[in-house]
Amino acid sequence: LNVTEENFVLDTLAGCIEYKSLLDVVVNAFFVRDGKYCLIAERNLYIVICYLAAFQLEELGLQHFSRIVKSLDTAKMQKFLRFFFNTLYLNTWIKDEWSQFYDSVYVKENWIDPLLRWQPRVQQLIEQLTDKLSNRTTTIKTSTVTQPEEFNLTVPKPRAIPIPLPIPVLEKRQPVPPSTYKPPKEKKQLEEIKRENRRKAEVSALYSCSTIQPVPYPLSGPYIKSMSLQFRDKNVVWESVKCFAQVQIDNIPIKLNAAAILREGALYQRKMEQELKRIENLLRGAGDPSEFLEWQKQMRGKDMEEQLAEIECRRLQGKLSHEEAVLAHQNVIQENKKKADLIREEKAEMMHQYAEKRLQEQKEMRELVEQVVEGHKNAKQAKIKLQKYKQQIVQEVCEENRELLRQALEEEEEKLRKRYELIQQIRAIESLPSLRHKFVDLTETGGHGLICEMSIVELRERLALLREAQKAAEEEKRDQIIHEKQAKEQLLLDKLDQISLFRAELGRAAALKQEEKKRKSQSGERPMKDDRILNLQKKIVEKTMERKKQAGLL
Repeated sequence: LNVTEENFVLDTLAGCIEYKSLLDVVVNAFFVRDGKYCLIAERNLYIVICYLAAFQLEELGLQHFSRIVKSLDTAKMQKFLRFFFNTLYLNTWIKDEWSQFYDSVYVKENWIDPLLRWQPRVQQLIEQLTDKLSNRTTTIKTSTVTQPEEFNLTVPKPRAIPIPLPIPVLEKRQPVPPSTYKPPKEKKQLEEIKRENRRKAEVSALYSCSTIQPVPYPLSGPYIKSMSLQFRDKNVVWESVKCFAQVQIDNIPIKLNAAAILREGALYQRKMEQELKRIENLLRGAGDPSEFLEWQKQMRGKDMEEQLAEIECRRLQGKLSHEEAVLAHQNVIQENKKKADLIREEKAEMMHQYAEKRLQEQKEMRELVEQVVEGHKNAKQAKIKLQKYKQQIVQEVCEENRELLRQALEEEEEKLRKRYELIQQIRAIESLPSLRHKFVDLTETGGHGLICEMSIVELRERLALLREAQKAAEEEKRDQIIHEKQAKEQLLLDKLDQISLFRAELGRAAALKQEEKKRKSQSGERPMKDDRILNLQKKIVEKTMERKKQAGLL
């Protein structure tokens, strides 16, 4: 490149880097809207054209800008310029996005207004590109005063019609199997097993609480009903059934490993120590904390009721806020309808202004045709100069390649000569005779002068002694492990006996506690609802009625 062209390229590169954030806004939007099928590898091409159109159009002039555009792909440039010089886009989102990086007044005066002034003339260039794509030639009206001769211009070859992309056909998907919406068979089987076990437990409980003789399984419902009539109070029957079921569940045998046995034994041991300590304190005169625990339990119950009331209040408040939000959403819909009507009126007015600008652009189209004709005159001379320059570069490159090839051959010959000399030296060394037999005496030492030095025979004797000592230590360790294992097994058996005793006692205590809890639950009264909850429920009903009324109006 000459100095002028090199300066132009460097200035363009610096400008693209400086205004990268502004150019990315336009190019990214182009790829999203009109350039969906454009290659991402052509992104830099659109960035350069956008920079020249937005910031260098005043300095270049429309003629030079047109030459640059027409030297590129016609379809791509026509699509991009039509997108960038859209009046609606320049006045709306492009202006708003650029105002996020620079002051809005500066953006409008220095960038948007010049683009709007150039827009009619650039529109003529876009129409020329469109005519070129549709294989139409622009006609020049001859003047009555002068009669210009027709230029001998090359007729452009017609562009091939692009093959339409095939519409992908989706494969037919398999329907959802009906087993997806059906419950599994295992669940039904478990339910049947559960009902059968419950029936057996009820009959066993009835037999344990009365003098009824057992009968073989399975039992039917009428038989159990006839058995329950032998008792005057039916509640006694079902309470006994529940008690028996609870005892059966608590006494299910579970296989325990050594860790579980020791852990449970330690737990019961701690409980027994705590109970002995409590009894010892009572004997010394300490007070019984049962009254305090009962009072503490009552206070916790009251706190729990207050927390439940507070949770219910929050739930009702959330429901009330939801009703208010629905009302606000309905009001927003009405406001949006009004704004949509105003936007339609503004759109109609802008379409009228666009029609007027279109007429003005057609008048300025003739000036652009004259500029294009002048550009074709200098194209052939520039092409001849470029061809001569390329031929000169090719000759220089060929001469340099020959010189480099000659130097590489000389270096390779020098390496081969040195390698051959080294191989000759190695072969001469290998041809010398060498002593290969050496006699070894196993009873002699190495003669290195060390204190711990010994012969191979002595080393073997010491290794034999070490192996015998190691075997004796292993036998002793094995006997010790057997004794420890036997002691551990005895300890686990003792712990199992202790655990079985504690479980039996805890099961009886739990049954008594459950009966006492049921008596208290039957005698208790249901608390009244809070006043705050009642007030919130009334407000929710009022808001719901108001929302339904508003929905009917909409």
